[in-house]
Amino acid sequence: MKELAKNKKAGFDYEILEKFEAGPVLNGQEVKSVKSRGLSLAGSYVIIKPDGVFWIGAKIPAYQPANAGADYHEQRDRKLLLRKSEIGRLMEFSAQKGLTFVPLRLYTKQRYQDSGKIKLEFGVARGKKKYDKRETLKKRAIEREIARTCGKI
Repeated sequence: MKELAKNKKAGFDYEILEKFEAGPVLNGQEVKSVKSRGLSLAGSYVIIKPDGVFWIGAKIPAYQPANAGADYHEQRDRKLLLRKSEIGRLMEFSAQKGLTFVPLRLYTKQRYQDSGKIKLEFGVARGKKKYDKRETLKKRAIEREIARTCGKI
């Protein structure tokens, strides 16, 4: 499993309640662009519309800008492929107030020898308050200090 992009700030800004895996609908040049250049997941989110689940705000640049075509839009809404049961579970979460769907990472998943399918992992998240973030920073500092002292002995 090769990780193509990771949202490092998601764990700090949000409390992740549950994770889902979906296959984004990408065209050929988007796949090449993601695998060669990558992308940033910051600022993107997942939303449920009547015609499916969509990944919004992800900016995937054209693989070859000169050959991209006039109708290529790098920030278009991309449909996510999920099972009906997963969509039903997401509908339950979307009915609750204060929850959002945050992309966590984009990676390739090897099923067979040569085919690497691109998958998006996103989580159902609740935003952290400022005091929760400070608590997280304190825990990290304590863990770092413990690791530092144990490493010296």
